[in-house]
Amino acid sequence: MPFLGTVVDVFAIIIGGLFGLGFGKRLTEHYQETMLKACGLSIFFIGVGGVVSKMLVPSDGGFTTEGAVMMASSLTLGALIGEALDIDGKMASFGRWLKKKTGSHDDNSFVSGFVNASLVVSIGAMAVLGPINEVIMHDESVLFAKSILDLILILLMTLTNGKGCIFSFIPVFIVQGLVTVLAGFLSPVMTADAVNALSLVGSVLIATLGINMVWDKSIRVSNMFPSVVIAVIWAALEEML
Repeated sequence: MPFLGTVVDVFAIIIGGLFGLGFGKRLTEHYQETMLKACGLSIFFIGVGGVVSKMLVPSDGGFTTEGAVMMASSLTLGALIGEALDIDGKMASFGRWLKKKTGSHDDNSFVSGFVNASLVVSIGAMAVLGPINEVIMHDESVLFAKSILDLILILLMTLTNGKGCIFSFIPVFIVQGLVTVLAGFLSPVMTADAVNALSLVGSVLIATLGINMVWDKSIRVSNMFPSVVIAVIWAALEEML
């Protein structure tokens, strides 16, 4: 059933967010700051783990690296496109609109929470492969697994970033819904190399989100979102040449 996995994922995000919001209200500012760093470290190492798993390849009893040129090129070109489109600004504007509509005027972390959480649950191979498997192979297992992971991540993020994280279900529904509609077209493109490229670049972006949270940086990760598309195109062109 198309969209079933995405609907389950959406509800998992909402449930995780509501639990996180309820528990977060009981934490003092001191605890929230510590939890924020812990959550940021978790996200950082999830990203680093994804990068290492795709870049390090066993070779003659040791390891070699691959994908460095693709990664650097995709990130650079993707960031240029993202800056031109001002994706970060548009997401922040939408976050401010949500903040106003939900009456969250006193929640200073609403917008950043919405943007960061949206990227964490929207970037990655599972958000693409899940809907494709659901439509082409009638297999929702990837999206069900993603739902469990998203529930935990959003619960943790909502503890420290507040209500804004819950609304990350909106971009998840849009992204995964769009992939569901285009699954027939995307399926031939998502080869093993394309999935690896997407996972590698997506993991870099996730690790960068962790850096923002732990070290209080302001890297505009949203503007790097086109990098994952460039990575897939790169892999497709390599197979054609």
